[in-house]
Amino acid sequence: MKKKIAVFDFDGTITTKDTLLEFIKFSKGLLAFYLGFLLSCPFLIAYKLKIISNQSAKEKILKKFFRGTPILIFKQYCFDFSKKVLPKLIRKEAMKEIERLQTDGVTVVIVSASPENWIESWAAKTGTQLIASRMEAKDGKITGKLLGKNCHGNEKVKRICEQYDLSKHEIIAAYGDSRGDKPMLSLAAKSYYKPFQVNTKLTIY
Repeated sequence: MKKKIAVFDFDGTITTKDTLLEFIKFSKGLLAFYLGFLLSCPFLIAYKLKIISNQSAKEKILKKFFRGTPILIFKQYCFDFSKKVLPKLIRKEAMKEIERLQTDGVTVVIVSASPENWIESWAAKTGTQLIASRMEAKDGKITGKLLGKNCHGNEKVKRICEQYDLSKHEIIAAYGDSRGDKPMLSLAAKSYYKPFQVNTKLTIY
């Protein structure tokens, strides 16, 4: 018998807001957040016009705010954010669905384009597995680059298949809220699009 797993996008699906943006606000303050994004307008526009990739845009943001940050300080930011802010962003209905699946013996896997750093302690606490983007560090400092590809779109599918032998696992359900989740949604027997948003029923996509 195949092991059953369910895969969840994190930002916007389990959470009410994009955690990368909230993490920057938390760790850098509102003034630095708005100033940083104002200065980042040229490459954000380039991303919207599809001149640069999702990964390139994300790395430019990460470099703008975190390049040169000592790893120990960055880890403290992540720990504090996960403890103080992240619980307030979790959708109650999403958490109920995760707990229901776990009660039925299903392995729940979070598959996120956000860096793993501020999600991993929450995932460990909730008993979920985590696949996410990974940040590079050199000489004890954050570089702002990602290790490998951004965990977005087809990369989500690739990373799931690398970690789980689908000949031995059955993806019974997938949950997402954006275009970048659609390849992952296509893997599952049942796929749910924007299922936990206000006044939205758990509908199959």
